[in-house]
Amino acid sequence: METIKTRRLAGAGLWVLQVVAAGCFLLAALGKFAGAEPSVSTFEAIGWGDWFRQLVGVLEVAGAVALLVPALAGAAALALTGLMAGATLSEAFVSGGPVVVPLALLVVSGVIAWGRRERTAWLWEAVGRR
Repeated sequence: METIKTRRLAGAGLWVLQVVAAGCFLLAALGKFAGAEPSVSTFEAIGWGDWFRQLVGVLEVAGAVALLVPALAGAAALALTGLMAGATLSEAFVSGGPVVVPLALLVVSGVIAWGRRERTAWLWEAVGRR
């Protein structure tokens, strides 16, 4: 049985992960907007060009901001998990780059999504009632 102290500690740990992940996603987006390497060459290898790099940057910024909004954090983490799954696969099989960073962000996003699943379910129900 979960105690109040355990829940508070877990909640604080999730907040730390959310803030760190938000910072990482913002930094990654800045690199994409600035056209820094290896971002440009990675997206060239994918074959979808600059528009897709910019789109991913926008999604990373939106996800980072939403990670810091309590009601949206779980849904944002879930979406970022999907984005990082694509990034990990792209690095591994298309561009041949290192998968450590996108894989780490995938795991962290997945942990946040799991930890905030109750809020995500509440949000899903609230949106479904409209």
